[in-house]
Amino acid sequence: MILVADDDKAILLSVGVLLRRAGYEVVTAETPDEVLAHVRRRQPELVLMDMNYSRSTTGSEGLELLQKLKILVPDVPVMLMSGWGSIDLAVEGMRLGAFDFITKPWDNLLLLKRIATALDVARRNNAVPSADEEMPGAAYGIIGRSPLLADVLRTALRVAPTEASVLITGENGTGKELVARMVHECSPRAAGPFVKVNLGGMSQSLFESEMFGHVKGAFTGAHTDRRGRFEVADKGTIFLDEIGDLDASCQVKMLRVLQEHTFEPLGSSRPVRSDFRVVSATNADLPAMVGARTFREDLFYRINLITLRLPSLRERREDIPLLVRKFAGNTEFSAEAMEMLCNLPYPGNIRELKNLIERLSIICGGEGVVSVDDVRNHVGSVNISSIASCDGMPLEDMERAAVERALASAGGNLSRAALSLGITRQSLYRRLQKFGLI
Repeated sequence: MILVADDDKAILLSVGVLLRRAGYEVVTAETPDEVLAHVRRRQPELVLMDMNYSRSTTGSEGLELLQKLKILVPDVPVMLMSGWGSIDLAVEGMRLGAFDFITKPWDNLLLLKRIATALDVARRNNAVPSADEEMPGAAYGIIGRSPLLADVLRTALRVAPTEASVLITGENGTGKELVARMVHECSPRAAGPFVKVNLGGMSQSLFESEMFGHVKGAFTGAHTDRRGRFEVADKGTIFLDEIGDLDASCQVKMLRVLQEHTFEPLGSSRPVRSDFRVVSATNADLPAMVGARTFREDLFYRINLITLRLPSLRERREDIPLLVRKFAGNTEFSAEAMEMLCNLPYPGNIRELKNLIERLSIICGGEGVVSVDDVRNHVGSVNISSIASCDGMPLEDMERAAVERALASAGGNLSRAALSLGITRQSLYRRLQKFGLI
């Protein structure tokens, strides 16, 4: 049963007809008191509610009602209806626990899809996992048995068959793209395209052409029509990597297309509709960026209906031997060498470990078992002797020390320092800013 709440009888009628035709049982309410009375009599599967009621134009009644619903029926998804003029109110509702928000006037097909997604996610989240459930992720190239990683992957597998937008967070090199591909391959869209877009490397001037496409003659050099990434992702998944690096002006355009699933190619007035699922990733602290007003709050809540935080390699050291064996092939490591590998700080995470193991396998693999001295000689700029005795050192201090030594070893060359750490130059630059080294 879906409970629809709005003080506008016309909206209640139109939404009720739409949902009943789609096969849902519908109950309507015009006031917050009616909503609470319905919920106390029978728990709905979903609540679709407006934020403004006749006695308030500020949304205060709607926010108060939402908070009461999250206390009475915390596992029931609540979807908000809002006009573009009150998006800030919808965002506040998302912060208080709403599942999603729909803008008025709504698109019927999009509304039905969002409702189906909310119901599907709620059912999967409430399902009891099997006692003999296998370690998730192995079939998709994700190596690890740590409880932290397992919890993330189980959540990913539960939400993969839904249409929910997913935000994958974590440091560089933790495997965000692998998890994004797993979500796609476990979804009904698996036969469709998986379109990866690196927003961190995309200039503002190219954003519209790359994402929305262009028609011939739209600008100098546009000799043919070109499909944008959103159109290419039709019936599939678009993976928006490094979304935290998106320029402020582009964030507005991104929000519109994620909300409406329509856009106009450059040089064209013909709207194009695309049926895509969004998975985003970032190593940035988006809530802090929202607080600093460098990332739009409404866009943040649009992309993170489900958030998956991937643990750093430092948080799952029990997986390091498994990863070493995966990357090393036939190369063997002594017990002392493996112990040393398990104690490195790895600011570049799995990517850094992979680079190190492949380097050791090439240089030392033909000479028998890789020794602890081999690791010490080829680990790059990290001071192993200090790491061996740094159990009490905070992880951030270990990371800072590794960055400082990498810079010193590379003579201040950022590209060489980033390479020795197994991270990108852009990631190294962000760490230098973080630690006040520039």
